[in-house]
Amino acid sequence: MEPESQNLKTAPPLTLGRFHISEDYGFLLPNPLKKLPDHYRPWMEIASRLPHLIGSHQLRAQVNEMPLLNCQFLTGYREQRLAHLVLTFITMGYVWQDGEAQPKEALVQAVNAVLLPSPDSLLQALQRLRISIQDITRALGQMHDYVDPDIFYSVIRIFFSGWKDNPAMPAGLLYEGVSKEPLNYSGASAAQSSVLHAFDEFLGVRHSKESADFLHRMRDYMPPSHRAFIEEIHSAPSLRDHILSSGNSELLTAHNQCVEALAALRSYHLAMVTKYLITAAPKAKGRRTSHLPGPPQALEDRGTGGTAVVRFLKSVRDKTLEAILHQSG
Repeated sequence: MEPESQNLKTAPPLTLGRFHISEDYGFLLPNPLKKLPDHYRPWMEIASRLPHLIGSHQLRAQVNEMPLLNCQFLTGYREQRLAHLVLTFITMGYVWQDGEAQPKEALVQAVNAVLLPSPDSLLQALQRLRISIQDITRALGQMHDYVDPDIFYSVIRIFFSGWKDNPAMPAGLLYEGVSKEPLNYSGASAAQSSVLHAFDEFLGVRHSKESADFLHRMRDYMPPSHRAFIEEIHSAPSLRDHILSSGNSELLTAHNQCVEALAALRSYHLAMVTKYLITAAPKAKGRRTSHLPGPPQALEDRGTGGTAVVRFLKSVRDKTLEAILHQSG
């Protein structure tokens, strides 16, 4: 008879490489490519001149003359990421050229510490995770230094918006040669951030049905490998159950500090939205003579992803705080 230990099915350690995630940069791509093979020069030439082409209202004409290129010559993940980025920027510029009138390592260490298990390793990982979340909050604060609220609201914001749940384009967008029916895609949204989804899954945050439906739909906009990483965390043993069953008060405190840091990040995001959207909106409406264009009317109370933004952000923040653990007994 084989020893019982050989019959136990154990989960393999979680690794970053197979999900195209960097130990140092997380979901960002280290040393991203700046050029594609010569076959894709038409894409890169337009991308390099994007601000000028949008400002001079020449982008659509340039794109209409662009040859149809085959993606089969893209070799490897890095080229695919750059091509995706370039085509996304070109598409947003093309649609909104004339305004709306026209059409991380700590996480992996923590998961593996639960699998082993190792209380000391898990405690260290949770402490690192808290610091990482706080670092994200501080990095988000740099937006105050580099982005003017009036410019963001009146000029930049429309290029982040999509054609799903957008009153300016209720029928969606027709992709000629791709589909005979209009397609609907959401605009850029923080809800598409792979790292926030990973935090939620690991810390056991459970959102309301409305918010959860939207968040899960946003996963369709992630690189497939990042989406697979989040699903791997979801299927891993529950951190919440592990901590509660361990009775380890240090682990419980460290977990709750991570949850509180994540809730603080979401509160800070809500404050940013208030400054760059809610407060900026009446100022933009009151401007009669300005070098800035008129604000996008259709998105006044909505995020670029198509949500009723303030209600959504308050909901995800409040549901995050509900993930705080209380020792039974």
